[in-house]
Amino acid sequence: MKRMMLSIPVGLWTLIIVSGCVGSQVAKEVQLGRNALQTGQPQVAVGYLRNAAELDPNYKTSYSIRESVWTYLGRAYYEVGNFPEARRALEKALSDDKDDSIARLYLGLTLLRSGDQQAGRRETDTGLRGIDNALNLLASTPTIGIYWDPTWQIRSEIQRALSANVMLESSELITVGERVGSQVDEEIDTVRRVEARDKYNRGGDM
Repeated sequence: MKRMMLSIPVGLWTLIIVSGCVGSQVAKEVQLGRNALQTGQPQVAVGYLRNAAELDPNYKTSYSIRESVWTYLGRAYYEVGNFPEARRALEKALSDDKDDSIARLYLGLTLLRSGDQQAGRRETDTGLRGIDNALNLLASTPTIGIYWDPTWQIRSEIQRALSANVMLESSELITVGERVGSQVDEEIDTVRRVEARDKYNRGGDM
């Protein structure tokens, strides 16, 4: 094993180390951006997430609901009211992954706020349905399912919005979409925290 390690060229070792450092820095920038969004500081979030996108434009989170750096950057731009940049970032996210339902949701909200009602409603509807499907799939997954939206709060909100979509005013649909987007992002952290706590408790019982 030691011989194999010694046979790796110095340049390759340097590349491996640098790649690891860059990956760690990107993850840190994205997390700081998420924290800023969750605490109502979208302009601060833009700075962190733009840095992350420049460091690694292909970065995606490792959470159960995976989002790219472009999804988060698009949301940050959306929340500061820079809709042209939000649209560009979200369309970039969707060009890389057409099934990114969070990006789809925020693209719909961006279009609604930009005055494109027809496309905005369509994309928002598709995003909400995708999130609902993702939560249902996670909730049915053995071992981790119990942690995801256990009270059905998020999915009930989505179902109410979908059933009344054509009846909702654009402003009401925007409010629901924004609330769902925030709830899903917070749910990711809640699940990770509760799951870690339960693992710790089980370990303590052994």
